[in-house]
Amino acid sequence: MAEFLHMGGYGAYVWSAYAVFFVVLLVDAMAPSRQRRRTLHDIAARLRRESNRSGASKIRSTEIEGENR
Repeated sequence: MAEFLHMGGYGAYVWSAYAVFFVVLLVDAMAPSRQRRRTLHDIAARLRRESNRSGASKIRSTEIEGENR
């Protein structure tokens, strides 16, 4: 077993290459879900801002109409 892990003196290179490969594969697999969460968060924040603006403009327009009467 030790000879297999040592791989004729190239074990450190081979196993580190496998480790880098799996780390990159994991990051590449997780990136779309992270991007999706970020996009959904941005959309929700934009909707909240728009909702607050439209609510504030309705209140302001009501105040202005009340002053004109």
